[in-house]
Amino acid sequence: MTNPYLPNDTDEIRQKLLKTIGIKNTDELFSDIPSTILLKKSLSLPVSLSEAEVRRAVEGILKKNSTVKELISFLGGGVWPHYVPAVVDNIASRSEFLTSYTPYQPELNQGVLQALFEYQSLICELVKMDVANCSMYDWASSLAEAARMTSRITGKNVFLVPHFISPERITVLKSYAEPAEIRVVEVKQSANNGQIDLEDLKQKMSSETAGVYIENPSYLGYVMNNASIVSEIVHDAGGLFVVGVDPMSLGVLKPPGDYGADIVVGEGQPLGNHMSFGGGLLGILSCKDNPYYIRQLPGRVVGMTTTIKGDERGFCFALQTREQHIRREKATSNICTNETLCAIRAAVYMSLMGRKGFETLGNNILIASHYTAKILSEIGGVEAPSFKSEFFKEFTVNFDRTSKSVDEINNRLLRNGIVGGHSLKTIFPELGNSSLYCVTELHSRNDIETLQTKLKEIIEG
Repeated sequence: MTNPYLPNDTDEIRQKLLKTIGIKNTDELFSDIPSTILLKKSLSLPVSLSEAEVRRAVEGILKKNSTVKELISFLGGGVWPHYVPAVVDNIASRSEFLTSYTPYQPELNQGVLQALFEYQSLICELVKMDVANCSMYDWASSLAEAARMTSRITGKNVFLVPHFISPERITVLKSYAEPAEIRVVEVKQSANNGQIDLEDLKQKMSSETAGVYIENPSYLGYVMNNASIVSEIVHDAGGLFVVGVDPMSLGVLKPPGDYGADIVVGEGQPLGNHMSFGGGLLGILSCKDNPYYIRQLPGRVVGMTTTIKGDERGFCFALQTREQHIRREKATSNICTNETLCAIRAAVYMSLMGRKGFETLGNNILIASHYTAKILSEIGGVEAPSFKSEFFKEFTVNFDRTSKSVDEINNRLLRNGIVGGHSLKTIFPELGNSSLYCVTELHSRNDIETLQTKLKEIIEG
């Protein structure tokens, strides 16, 4: 006997279904597809498996993946290994956060809205800005939106960027800039220390310059020591100053708001978000407290208010200049959502760390990364770091004076359970046989010295 509420794959039931919808066989369901593109033979499918067998097969496939749990990874370039405290996973896995999509109805979503408001507030405190939206997709999309912001605010259409920048970020930036008729122009940087070439910057500044972007620390890890001078040059010419940051550096480096940034962007993945094979990521975007700037901020801004009697707090979307809402074609951006759960994780992480925690973490990363560079430079033919500047977390290692290529070195390191640095030879060929290494609080002294030992064996062997 069949149950009317459970699927029953019998011929009798199939015929009843076909008769009900008025066709003779299932082929008629696809009658609008040209016969020339229809498969004329049966699919060669394996025999069906039980649930237990499927689970075993899938786990076998997953075991082919190697993660930073099994390997020691020194890979830099945009997604970094940082420790995620257990409390972050615990709070973010609560059903009211984990299963919610987006808080369209404030009366039902006060918890999510408050968490996003806290995220905005903490980001502003960290980067020393006044207003932040409740997140973008990633650093690249935040940069692209910031460039379009500068154009809308100033009415100009040239955006200057440094030479040493992530290829992903510059590609996304140009994709966003082209339809807005924004011209992206590169500014030279010193091959010796990576600093912005101030004379080249002055020459390229014009009445059409909407904004200038720098990264501090840079994509290659070194710290910009002339950021304040760049800020003055930009503002004297009537442009806006945009700064990209690694938030983990702000416990030891001056925040962008303290050296004149108008807009700050960055990547929030290190703030309590797992690497997750490269995503999802969390785009930081914040700006100064200028009504016109805020109106040009893409995405959403969560605001806090009080009840009519004024005795209870309430949260809601204060600004939604996006295409899904009443702005339509006048929207500042077509971004349809934000990285809500990643932002909530970041809020939990920042709340947990506090000012002292960020300072301690930053110092630990500085010590570990500088120690790594020091002992790698002791290997014959290795130059680390190759830029003569202070650096944070990431640094370039040059192997020009060795007989080994970066690819050969990385392949042999991988066979020893180590992920080496990110090859730079196709991104920045002028840097020669170089790679970008990353060292965080997760790298122990033993990890670092194992890297040195294996590198020495590879290069001298």
